[in-house]
Amino acid sequence: TSVGGSLKAALDRFSGTLAGAAYGGIIAALLPHSSPLGLGLAIVAALFPLALLAAVSPSFRVAPVTSLIMLLPPTGQEIGPLASAFDRVAEITLGNVVGVVVALFVFPARAHTLMGEAAARVVSLNADLVAVFIDELTGAPGGRASLQTLHPQIRAALKTAEAAADEAMRERASHLTDEANPEPLIRPLYRVRHDLVMVGRAAANPLPAPLLDRLGPTLDTLRGVTCRLLSDLAASLKNRTPPPSPEAFRIAVQTLVGQTESLRSDAILRDLPGDAFGQVFALRFAFEQFRQDLADLLARAGELAGRRALDPAEI
Repeated sequence: TSVGGSLKAALDRFSGTLAGAAYGGIIAALLPHSSPLGLGLAIVAALFPLALLAAVSPSFRVAPVTSLIMLLPPTGQEIGPLASAFDRVAEITLGNVVGVVVALFVFPARAHTLMGEAAARVVSLNADLVAVFIDELTGAPGGRASLQTLHPQIRAALKTAEAAADEAMRERASHLTDEANPEPLIRPLYRVRHDLVMVGRAAANPLPAPLLDRLGPTLDTLRGVTCRLLSDLAASLKNRTPPPSPEAFRIAVQTLVGQTESLRSDAILRDLPGDAFGQVFALRFAFEQFRQDLADLLARAGELAGRRALDPAEI
């Protein structure tokens, strides 16, 4: 799907073919395999070690097939093991070269673009996740059921972004691009994901009525500004544009922090169960950590856009 992916596929194909051709050629030369029994023993000897190698390193997954080809030349074609191995390596090398050239000049999809699109998908799904969690806190119906589909979608999108980042690193290593290092973008994506897991744990139960009366408007505001910020960030990642300003989100989190602090001395709320206060302060901690990691993600989005990155200290 990208130049970096084509390079990885070509290198994996070449290394697996070379290993399989070399080992299979040796087995074909050393073990007689003209009889059915001899052929069966030769196949076992040729496939077993390479199957273990492919299990350890997926880059060699074509090695067992190539080794088998060395033992079973095309019908009517009598060539020696050395010539068969050379032909196999030569044809795979030619195919790899053609594939990479096509990826470069005919379908020049770049891994950084694919990574930005996958990262945008993650951030957009996170916006949906935040909306569900705050709806759970405020007692809105129907939120919990959607989590069964949101979490698998986020995990799949993260894996896609990580794979695209690996391909982008390969393009950088091959000097095919001067784009920013993709690794710093993937790390805050995972950290933001972990922060939202903590928010979800704190939002597992609706807040008691006295707490909801005090925090409900703030949570509604926080829901709106967070979802809007994440949606705008997703568009920024997808279109490679400068990231949005997090000022409204920062103010909303600070408001939540201030209100939770005031609850410590509120006489009306002292009769509530201790776990209710624990839930509120866990939510506060999770959103503070989320704010910090989201600041890092916004800065990395700025780097991906090729603009001056936002300093996390400004956010």
